[in-house]
Amino acid sequence: QVHLVESGGGLVQAGGSLRLSCAASGRIRSWYRVAWFRQAPGKERVSVVWTSWSGENTYYSDSVKGRFTISRDLAKNTVDLQMNSLKPEDTAVYYCAVSSTGSRTEYDYWGQGTQVTVSS
Repeated sequence: QVHLVESGGGLVQAGGSLRLSCAASGRIRSWYRVAWFRQAPGKERVSVVWTSWSGENTYYSDSVKGRFTISRDLAKNTVDLQMNSLKPEDTAVYYCAVSSTGSRTEYDYWGQGTQVTVSS
C-alpha cells in the first residue's frame, strides 16, 4: 500500500512560482511510475508530468514543458513539482499519483489533491 499526501498549493499571480510536494508512505519500488496530474474546473484530469521512481525516464506535457520540473528525494520518499512562469490556465487541482505496475496510463494510488490558482 502507498499513501500519498500533496502540499504546497495556493494562490499566485501570473508569472509567479509554486512548489508542490508529494509525500509517499509505504514501500516504493524502482519500477513504480509517479506522476502529477491536474484537473481544471469542468475539464478532465490530465497528466502534466510523469517519471519512473528510478528517474530513468521523464515526460512533460507540452503545456508545461520548460516551466515545470519534477524532482525526487528518495531518502524522504517525496516527489516535488516546481512550477515557474505560471499562467492562469495552470489553475487546477493538482494530484500526485503512483503506478505500482509502471504503467504510464493506469495509476492505482492517488493523493487528495491540492488547489493551485493563478490570477491574471
